[in-house]
Amino acid sequence: MIQTTLALLAVALLATPVGAAAQTRERLDNGLIVIVRENPVAPVVAVSLLVKMGTRWEEPANAGISNFVHAVMVRGTEKRSGAELAEAIAALGGKITAAGDVDYSEIRASALSRFWRELLGFTAELALAPKFSPGEVDGERDWLVGRIQKRRDNAPARAFDEFFATLYGVHPYALQVLGTPESLGRVDHAAIVAWYRRFYRPERMTLAVSGQVSAAEVLAEARRLFGDLPRGGPVSELSRPAPMSPGTRRVVEQPAQQAQILVGGIAPSLDHPDHAAVKVLSTILGGGMAGRLFVELRDKRGLAYTAAAYYDPVREPGALVLYLGTAPGNAAKAEEALLQEVERVRTDPVGADELQRAKGYLLGRYTMDRRTNERQAWYLAFYEVEGVGQDYAERYRRAVEAVTPGDVLRVARQYLGTLTTLVLRPR
Repeated sequence: MIQTTLALLAVALLATPVGAAAQTRERLDNGLIVIVRENPVAPVVAVSLLVKMGTRWEEPANAGISNFVHAVMVRGTEKRSGAELAEAIAALGGKITAAGDVDYSEIRASALSRFWRELLGFTAELALAPKFSPGEVDGERDWLVGRIQKRRDNAPARAFDEFFATLYGVHPYALQVLGTPESLGRVDHAAIVAWYRRFYRPERMTLAVSGQVSAAEVLAEARRLFGDLPRGGPVSELSRPAPMSPGTRRVVEQPAQQAQILVGGIAPSLDHPDHAAVKVLSTILGGGMAGRLFVELRDKRGLAYTAAAYYDPVREPGALVLYLGTAPGNAAKAEEALLQEVERVRTDPVGADELQRAKGYLLGRYTMDRRTNERQAWYLAFYEVEGVGQDYAERYRRAVEAVTPGDVLRVARQYLGTLTTLVLRPR
């Protein structure tokens, strides 16, 4: 019944023309890309400014610096303090945040659509004129170190961090977005300013706006606010070996109520031809309550409290991760059962009904995630930064619908062939 409901919901959602709004893209003379999606439905506007700046360009010695820059950035601009900026945007019925991620860093803002001009101005002010007061650095570092410690004390979060470190090895995707207390301790005010200047260049920036706005007016305002920003030239990038799943098994001990079991391997990047098939494979195994891990290991056998699969899109090779949270006494049985499910999906072709339900669930969730202006603005900027083109959403939908049982069997054998395992458990 649950699976049928999900499939019907997905069909209904896919019939909704989420991406039908008018969309305009322009590259300014200095290289900055502006994308505007006119959406007359809701009286709100969302802005996403993505910069090619994240852990993909970091080293273990300065891990977390991209996020650190943005933590200090939101503390104020040359015109106003962070509190004054937040208060001004709140008066517009909105908010503004900034953070670093893996393949990009983002300034995200939203407000009532009639204030779109003011919102765009505040976004430009934060991006182009941050104050970076030396007095704010130590306080933000202490706050970030506290977040790192909380994440380390959280068993599932630490399990994922340890898993990615094991899986990716020397590749920067092994690094934590927040960094470590040691790496943040090496980052001073001068390093923050230098890192900002290195990456905040117009040719590395994409500004996306979605909402009840006029594309022509937004483009004109974007040219006024960002058009005079000079180009900075190319950023030197280190040559790194492609990550390869080491096929190892690690056990980490930490006081916890549950055991965390993660199994997976290196998976395709966002623009790889196998991306859609691996997304379907991930959904078959861990797509909500209809996924095999949930049904077989949680419902039928009671071996797990939590069962899921994760495969997030990234610029370079990603990771397909199967996850169980279970009682420590069940950890050995749960791990064995998880490996049996992996072997089953690598051996037996998936049935037509199960494949269709997985596709419906996957595309339904994708459609749901793109229904707000905030998420639409992010997707527009994200696809541009990742270099896959603005027609990617439609190409992805068609690719998912075209996945066959043979495709699922092939990618299961290829990407779940060499498994890396991380078990976090109490002593």
